[in-house]
Amino acid sequence: MFFKIKQSDKQDPNNEISQEQQPYDKEKVQLEEESDGSSSSMNTKTLEEAAQQDKEAENDVIPDGGVGWIVVSGAFLSVITSYGVMQDYYEQLWGDEVSDVQLKLSFVSTFCFIFANLCGPIAQIMRSMWGTRFVLFVGTMFVAVGLIIAGFSTQIWHLYLTQGIMFGTGVSLLYVTLMAVVPQYFEKRRAVALGIVSSGSGIGGLIVPFVMTPINRSLGSGWTYRVVGFICLGCDLITCILVKDRKPLKRQRKKISEVVKISVFKDKNFRIWCLGACVQMFGYYIPYFFLPSYCTWLGLSDAQGSSLISVSSAANFVGRIICGFLADRFGVVNINILFVLISGLSTLLMWSFAYSYGLLMAYSTIFGLVSGSFFALVAPITLNILGVERFPSGLSMVLIIVIISVFGPNIASAIDGGAGAEPYFAYKMFTGVAYIAATFVMLWLKFSINRKVFAKCKAGGIIILLYRI
Repeated sequence: MFFKIKQSDKQDPNNEISQEQQPYDKEKVQLEEESDGSSSSMNTKTLEEAAQQDKEAENDVIPDGGVGWIVVSGAFLSVITSYGVMQDYYEQLWGDEVSDVQLKLSFVSTFCFIFANLCGPIAQIMRSMWGTRFVLFVGTMFVAVGLIIAGFSTQIWHLYLTQGIMFGTGVSLLYVTLMAVVPQYFEKRRAVALGIVSSGSGIGGLIVPFVMTPINRSLGSGWTYRVVGFICLGCDLITCILVKDRKPLKRQRKKISEVVKISVFKDKNFRIWCLGACVQMFGYYIPYFFLPSYCTWLGLSDAQGSSLISVSSAANFVGRIICGFLADRFGVVNINILFVLISGLSTLLMWSFAYSYGLLMAYSTIFGLVSGSFFALVAPITLNILGVERFPSGLSMVLIIVIISVFGPNIASAIDGGAGAEPYFAYKMFTGVAYIAATFVMLWLKFSINRKVFAKCKAGGIIILLYRI
C-alpha cells in the first residue's frame, strides 16, 4: 500500500494536495503495520494456548475409578419407580366405571416414555447454558412433584399430566445429563460404570413394589404415589450432591440445530439401527406393565404379581451389567442380537404357556435378564456406526425415534380387546413377534457393517464423546 501512495504522488499535478494527504497516508500505514503486528501477536498467543491445552490433555489422566465410583453411586440412585403394580391397582379401582380401562391406562406410560425420550436435546441445551447440577435439580423437581401430585388424581387424564408428562420430563433431564457426566471418570471400566447406572431402575423395580403394595392396601393410591414421590426426591437430591463434572463445564449455549442433525440419516447402517431399536422396544414394556394384572386374571394374589416385577427388575439390573461386559469382549451388535433373540424365544415359548406362578417366575427371570440390552448398548452401537463427531446427534435421534415404540402396549391392548381370543394372548404374541422381528433387523445391521460372522464391533471411544456432550 505504501508503494501505491508514492505512485499517486507522482501522477498528481497538484503537489500541495499530495503533500497534505501524505501525512494521513503515513499514519494509515503505521496503523496497519501495528494492526498486523497485533494480529501476529494474537495468532502466536492462540497457538501457545492451543499448545498448552494439548499439553494439559496429554498430562490429564482419567481416574478410571476412585471418585468416579462416588459419581456412579449418585447416578445409580437417580430414578426408582415401578408402574406395573399401579397399572393393576387402577384397573381394579376403575374397571367397573371406565370402559377400556386397560387401553386408557396404558397411555400413562405412553406419555411418560415419549417425554423421557423427547426432552433429551432440551437437557443438553440446558446443561450447556446453566450447568450439570442445575439440570439435575430441575429433573429432580419434575420427578418428585409429578409423582406427589399424581396422588391427588381422580381421573385418568390427571395421570397423563402428572405421571406421564411431568415425571417423564424429569426422567429425561436426569438420564441424559448423567449419561454425559459418568463416562468422564472412566476409560477401561466405562462399560461397567454405564451398565451400573442404567441398571439403577432395575433395583428400583425390585424394592418399590414391596413398598407400594402394602401402602395400596392400607392407605390407597394417593399415599402410595406420595410416598414414592418423596423416596425419589430423597434419592435424586443425593444425586445432585454427588454428581459433578470432572472438569468445569464451559458455559456456551447450544442451538437445537447443533444437537439434532437430520444428516445422520444419510448413513444406511444408522437407519437400520434405528429400525432395529424401534422394533425391539415395541415389546419391551408389555410384560412389565401387564404381568401383575395377568396374575390377577389367573387368580394369583397382588403380592405375587409384585414379586414377578421385582424379580424381573433385579434380573434386568444384573443383565445390563453382564451385557456391558460381554459387549466389550464379543462385540456390541453381536451381543444385542443374542439378547434380543432370547427375549423373543422366552416370551413365545414360556409366557404363552405360563398359567402357574412357578413358570411365570421363570419367565420373569429370563426375560428380565436379557430384555434390557437396548439401554446398555444404545450408546456404544450408535458410536460404532456414526463415529465420534456425529455421535451426540445420533444418540439424540435414536432416543427420539424409539418414541414410536411406546405405542406397543397401546397397540397390544387394542388387539387384545378386539381379537376375541383368550385374555392376554395378544400381549404374549405381540411381545414375542416384536423381538424376533428385531433379531432379523439386527442381523441385517450386523452383516451390513461386517459380513464376517464372528466379527465384532467394539464399543471403544465413548469416553471421549460423552465428555464433550
